[in-house]
Amino acid sequence: MKFSWKVVALWTLPALVIGFFFWQGAFAGAPADMNKNTANTRMTYGRFLEYLNSDHVNSVDLYEGGRTAIIEARDPDLENRVQRWRVDLPINAPELISKLKEKAISFDAHPMRNDGAIWGLLGNLVFPVLLITGLFFLFRRSSNLPGGPGQAMNFGKSKARFQMEAKTGVKFDDVAGIEEAKEELQEVVTFLKQPERFTAVGARIPKGVLLVGPPGTGKTLLAKAIAGEAGVPFFSISGSEFVEMFVGVGASRVRDLFKKAKDNAPCIIFIDEIDAVGRQRGAGIGGGNDEREQTLNQLLTEMDGFEGNTGIIIIAATNRPDVLDSALLRPGRFDRQVTVDPPDIKGRLEILQVHARNKKLDPSVSLDAIARRTPGFTGADLANLLNEAAILTARRRKEAITLREIDDAVDRVVAGMEGTPLVDSKSKRLIAYHEIGHALVGTLLKDHDPVQKVTLIPRGQAQGLTWFTPNEEQGLISRSQLKARITGALGGRAAEEVIFGAAEVTTGAGGDLQQLSGMARQMVTRFGMSDLGPLSLESQQGEVFLGRDWTTRSEYSESIASRIDGQVRAIVEECYENAKKIIRDHRTVSDRLVDLLIEKETIDGEEFRQIVAEYAEVPEKQQYVPQL
Repeated sequence: MKFSWKVVALWTLPALVIGFFFWQGAFAGAPADMNKNTANTRMTYGRFLEYLNSDHVNSVDLYEGGRTAIIEARDPDLENRVQRWRVDLPINAPELISKLKEKAISFDAHPMRNDGAIWGLLGNLVFPVLLITGLFFLFRRSSNLPGGPGQAMNFGKSKARFQMEAKTGVKFDDVAGIEEAKEELQEVVTFLKQPERFTAVGARIPKGVLLVGPPGTGKTLLAKAIAGEAGVPFFSISGSEFVEMFVGVGASRVRDLFKKAKDNAPCIIFIDEIDAVGRQRGAGIGGGNDEREQTLNQLLTEMDGFEGNTGIIIIAATNRPDVLDSALLRPGRFDRQVTVDPPDIKGRLEILQVHARNKKLDPSVSLDAIARRTPGFTGADLANLLNEAAILTARRRKEAITLREIDDAVDRVVAGMEGTPLVDSKSKRLIAYHEIGHALVGTLLKDHDPVQKVTLIPRGQAQGLTWFTPNEEQGLISRSQLKARITGALGGRAAEEVIFGAAEVTTGAGGDLQQLSGMARQMVTRFGMSDLGPLSLESQQGEVFLGRDWTTRSEYSESIASRIDGQVRAIVEECYENAKKIIRDHRTVSDRLVDLLIEKETIDGEEFRQIVAEYAEVPEKQQYVPQL
């Protein structure tokens, strides 16, 4: 057992206090002379008078103001041997002193000593001292614990993690798929390591770099790579760690952070999720003197104020640049903004190669095929994909990850966990027609994305799913492509109505209708793809709590709003009629595909197109083949 003086002190303190008061109670108020002149036996006052009248008493000592007496007398029962007795005297006995004088007996009166007051005073002084000492040990012991009482004086201190040389274990070689962002940030690292290369031509070090991009694209990973490559002091903190419930704490932490950074310059400060503290000032409600705005004002001053911060580079990350204050984004504070977009197919392949280093893959697994199948996936999604595939491999007791685990992992990441297949034949057939409707309409439309897979296996909230592989080169989307997507989304609802009748239409198309309604409205109000002409009628007013105005105004009149609704309805109705026509004209192939889907529960895209090609002409669709 480890010996600890703190534990001994904590256990000894209560014992000392209790023992002290017992001792005080036992001896407080006891006269010192009475302790010296004690008697083992007591004598009644009446017998004392008899001994006094018989001349047996030799001496009398009076204590406690004449209330107690210790006498020496000869005991006639013990052959006149001298004994000592204690006698309790009555309060009113004035004749006693006269008798003692008359008998010429030696007596002495001992004054009462106020020892009880002294012990009481000592008790009142010693106990608080012992109590304060014990509390001091307790507070000192808990001061090192997170959130302990000893942390009360550290509210204004920065919570940034500091490392002289941040050994994150991440280098630029470990970051793949975002080459443009790496090139921008490589300049920052080179500037820190070899500033003379830039200062020789008059260049100055950038004060701030803002990493902007959707969640999971690798912004924080880039910051770790910068920390690992730079070899300079590195401070890391989250935007939410500045603001507390106490007024002025956030601004105080900003000052403390930059003070430490100036003492260790040149250095890097990384602020993750800066939108938590850098939102636009002035919400339009009440005053602007709240805690978050004070923190932001202090941050603006420290980044580029009167004194400046030479040698400090601030790197911040956010996925909400639209809510940041304009003063925070200007040159001199964040000199450059680096956009970290989701990777393209080449970037996805590089990311998969990085994350597959510690995975045991079957030789038949092609990372190129996985990269082609995962458009829109970010780096975090791809890492999760391979991890889910590894978990499935271990669960199935296989030695290596195969294509089956990869396919199941993609489906799980996109749509959720696999559910129990349907048993009811009526519901299963209805869902099969719904999914075949989506796939058949999408296959027969030239401008629609090709079908990847149709399945009846439930995943998440969906009872069945149809996957389409989008074209990788779709930076811009044409009007015909948007209408093809709306038509394909209506294919399931059209199949239900054509096959089972309007009375048997189900709620399965709820999500499809919500999605296509948004696309159709954007065609009219944002992209100018309607009879209203090339006009942008979408309101640009933002939310009031993001620093926008309280009042909102419509960008168009009520008559234009009515025409917008009419145009949206016309686009959707045209696409719906086209979807129903495709289902009616290809009823035979749809019935065959439904029977096959019910039997196999999953149909691959290539097999689906081959079957459709036996009954109708499948339009040739452009496929983007990147240069890997």
